[in-house]
Amino acid sequence: MSDSKDIRPTSQPPQPPTLPSRVPPPTGNLFQDSLESAKHVTELPCARNALLAGIGSGAGVGVIRGVSAGPMMAGNWAIAAFTLVSLGSWHVCQKQFADERRRLTQVIETMPKRTLKDGSDKKLTNPTNAS
Repeated sequence: MSDSKDIRPTSQPPQPPTLPSRVPPPTGNLFQDSLESAKHVTELPCARNALLAGIGSGAGVGVIRGVSAGPMMAGNWAIAAFTLVSLGSWHVCQKQFADERRRLTQVIETMPKRTLKDGSDKKLTNPTNAS
């Protein structure tokens, strides 16, 4: 008899489940892929809130700078504010999503495994209909 050892892969930390995406798979055409991704930007987590925060801050900064400086300077400040606030708020929101998924995965792993028992030894009754 040969001594064959059972070689099992080392335990890796569990990865959070990936969510299904409605964005179509990439085709390799950069222009077409960018257009399709732009159509589905509202389906990305945190995108709506990040864009709304960026639009609001960009408009506010643009108006304030427009009062005190020329329109070109105001436009530059508005675009910069939009970009920084949108990216910042999106990044913070994505971090919160990742932390929540990680916590959820840990909770699911720590829950005890439940097994179904044979139904013949236990009768299920509805407590509201029990007489």
